Amino acid sequence: MRDWLFDLGNTRLKYAQTLDEVRYLPHQQHDWLAALPDEVCGETAWVSSVAAPALRQALLEALLGRFARVSFARTSACAGRLRIAYATPEKLGVDRFLALLAASMDAQPMLIVGVGTALTVDLLAADGRHLGGKIAPSPSLMRESLQARAAQLPAVGGQGTDFAGNTLDALAAGCQGAALALIEASRQHAAARLGALPTLCLHGGGADVLLPHLPGAQHQPHLVLAGLAHWAAAGNQA
Repeated sequence: MRDWLFDLGNTRLKYAQTLDEVRYLPHQQHDWLAALPDEVCGETAWVSSVAAPALRQALLEALLGRFARVSFARTSACAGRLRIAYATPEKLGVDRFLALLAASMDAQPMLIVGVGTALTVDLLAADGRHLGGKIAPSPSLMRESLQARAAQLPAVGGQGTDFAGNTLDALAAGCQGAALALIEASRQHAAARLGALPTLCLHGGGADVLLPHLPGAQHQPHLVLAGLAHWAAAGNQA
């Protein structure tokens, strides 16, 4: 009987006992919770969720049949070395909070970029102070939003190039370029504030597309789960 970690996002559920063996389930289909393997059970299910309340409730009901206790992480003003910039901490998404919590263990200035449905950018000082952040559509959401208003514009496909010779590549180049420009501008603003460039760290399902264009960036795909593990180890309950 062991504890499990669960990260319920807007697109999929990540779950793991250790960060070396992270598994995924999309939640587009109606019965996605039934797809959890039988061995996913134990003493405590530690959960991070930014999904809609109905989906969160469905996950809770499924996990209550498999675990003695289900504990949902929640944002707090401080945790370990981390100090959140928000005057109202609960307004900061728990995924951003947990990513910051994991990053704060390294005791170095970091610019943390989450690439999922949204693109989030958060600046963390070496002493654990969260200096604030930004939220924008991710490249995939930009593409989906364009298609929603103009059905002839595909939501997927294309290669990001400097100047494209066809519409599909132009869409990829434009949406990727917008995200990269925000990240680079944020990195320069962070350097001006801190006096040195912070370490750039990317996480989330859409990070792979941007990483080749960001030399020197770290890739920590499971940063939210890592933060959740720290949160659980501290004995938090919610």
